[in-house]
Amino acid sequence: MELIHTPHGPRIHVPLDLRRQSGRKQIIIPSEPDENVGVPIEQIADESSNRDALILIIARSPRWKRLLDEGKYASVSAMAKALGINRWYMARLLRISLLAPDIIEAIVDGRGPDGISIEKLRQVLPMLWSEQRTLLGV
Repeated sequence: MELIHTPHGPRIHVPLDLRRQSGRKQIIIPSEPDENVGVPIEQIADESSNRDALILIIARSPRWKRLLDEGKYASVSAMAKALGINRWYMARLLRISLLAPDIIEAIVDGRGPDGISIEKLRQVLPMLWSEQRTLLGV
């Protein structure tokens, strides 16, 4: 996984290959097999994997918000159903799209506050960025 800065904002590149096998699409990861494949993001314990999981969630949340804003889906429930994701999980993770940009940048750069986790970000966060910084210790 790598962070790429583009004129349209930061992008996260995850190398993978999609292939059809027996009529089903499968994701093929070109690198060594990961012992965490199939494990829910929240259960990945070590620090580097936790950071990768945070980055993945930070990338998903604004994308989901954009799909809603553009009208591609009428509701969080409709989008969750179409993407095969639990709607309550998706709704909680959508809050992450409201994080202050400098907090997101700190997490992506590995300078995130001590103890930052997906579970902590899934909690109700203040709308004001200054209050987010105080709460998260950034």
